[in-house]
Amino acid sequence: MSEFRTHTCGQLRLEHAGETVTLAGWLENLREVGGGIAFLVLRDFYGTTQVVVETPELLSQVKALNKETTIAVTGTVRERTNKNPKQPTGDIEITPSEIQVLGRCQYNELPFEINFSRDADETQRLRYRYLDLRNPGVKGNIVLRSQVVSALRRAMEEQGFLEINTPILTASSPEGARDYLVPSRKHPGKFYALPQAPQQFKQLLMASGFDKYFQIAPCFRDEDARGDRSPGEFYQLDMEMAFAGQEDVFRVIEAVLPPVFQKFGIYGKTVSPTPFRRIPYLQAMEDYGSDKPDLRIDLKIQDVTDLLGGCGFGPFEGAVVKAVPVSNCALTRKAIDKVVAETEVQTAQKIYWFKLDEKGEIAGGIAKFINGSEGLAARIIEALGLAPNTLVMLAAGKKSTAQKTAGVARKLLGGACPEHMDEQRYEFCWIVDFPMFEIGEESGTLEFGHNPFSMPYGGREALEKVERGEIDPLEVRAKQYDLVCNGYELASGAERNYDPEIMVKAFELVGLSEADVRGKFPAMYNAFCYGAPPHAGAAPGVDRMIMLLTGETFIREVIAFPMNQSAQDVMMGAPGEVTDAQLKELSIAVTAREDDESGA
Repeated sequence: MSEFRTHTCGQLRLEHAGETVTLAGWLENLREVGGGIAFLVLRDFYGTTQVVVETPELLSQVKALNKETTIAVTGTVRERTNKNPKQPTGDIEITPSEIQVLGRCQYNELPFEINFSRDADETQRLRYRYLDLRNPGVKGNIVLRSQVVSALRRAMEEQGFLEINTPILTASSPEGARDYLVPSRKHPGKFYALPQAPQQFKQLLMASGFDKYFQIAPCFRDEDARGDRSPGEFYQLDMEMAFAGQEDVFRVIEAVLPPVFQKFGIYGKTVSPTPFRRIPYLQAMEDYGSDKPDLRIDLKIQDVTDLLGGCGFGPFEGAVVKAVPVSNCALTRKAIDKVVAETEVQTAQKIYWFKLDEKGEIAGGIAKFINGSEGLAARIIEALGLAPNTLVMLAAGKKSTAQKTAGVARKLLGGACPEHMDEQRYEFCWIVDFPMFEIGEESGTLEFGHNPFSMPYGGREALEKVERGEIDPLEVRAKQYDLVCNGYELASGAERNYDPEIMVKAFELVGLSEADVRGKFPAMYNAFCYGAPPHAGAAPGVDRMIMLLTGETFIREVIAFPMNQSAQDVMMGAPGEVTDAQLKELSIAVTAREDDESGA
């Protein structure tokens, strides 16, 4: 098979009995049983094989070795007397005639037990990631990732897409997140940026006459980590189509992704039928309190502003009030308090509740305010269709605040009430018709809501109505869409704004002039002036997709060499300092920041 082995540690079966073989791998474990006999477990990428050491010389040799030493074992295959049906090679064992040390482990103690590395401290796991990856479960996620990426490539090629690689060193572009900047040695004082996404390049490919483009694209954003988002870099299945619109993109995604989820997902074939549900953004916020709703949860939000706004409870006065009814609720008071507390942690907003008890009476939480208003209890029971043993969670505030708070409560209640969540499935939907503009939380001014290169419904006419004051800019909808699966945003996309006049008009509404557009996006603006086709695309996230397929909670579990929560690679020591000579060559001087107490 190779210079170092005739078979792998996952390959031998009973039909190989009597053969002389050579295996190579890591010494996983050595167990002496007395009488000069020991059982050695040899592990490689493909599996494990039991080796029975029966001679004093070989036993003395292996006892001197630390775990995780790499060795080559030459010996004879024989049938095991104590077979292990849970192990693929559990019917056989090797009686060695020679054991050769290939790579000695120098340490008596490992940072963690390989097979239990996932129980170890995160920093230790990341610092010794090369050991963590020897864990079959951790390794399995990376193997599955490779298989999924291969399947995605084949599927896209079958759909007629051409794989094209776009640049990694490019220009800084205002696309919503912080850029990673790379100083230029040949052009002092100037910087490249690592692409947040291949957005402009793929649109330029459409303007260049290419019809269908895709790539497994690396993207770089200087963002904080989350459980479902890796800091620094991530990969996406980037795609774009010329002479195409929203439904064309939907058809491709719905042809490519479901077979991948059916084949590789932990929930097997339990995948939403196609076409996936289309839910307008405003409806998603109203019904689920989120633009990435988990549709496995059967709970819906209802508006009770007219019912409860005047009940005498202070937080409801003059506020929008949203309710999340939970029928057949068996949650204890302690469990309810836990949902309340976690909602407040996640939203920094108060959440309230009451319950219709077994007797059909309003009790608990804010019950006294409801029972204190004549006829209110009956009206709210009728309006919400409440049955005995129904819990009602309530959020109040501005409309968007009440929606989002209720949305978080809905998700937590789904997790706490198994009868309201069909967890073992993949539930997809498209969220469509996003607002073109929004008021920025930090700036307080009009900003693009999603992708600045999206086509607004109504085109130029809609933007001119905003300009004339005939409609509120927040009413303008964009031909943007997100693919959502099990409460995670899996992809974003849009029909693109390929008309330079409409593009300029859209940017003018957020305070940028035609000169600004020309200066910030010169290539795309000019390319569109030479005649561009209507085009549309999307970009499903590969890392998040693998996380869903494996059922992992944290995205770092599906990345070979992830960073920690602080965007540090503790294994390689990145980011790290560089020499003064390197800085001088790049015409860079490092000065202390005002908020840096170390003075470094």
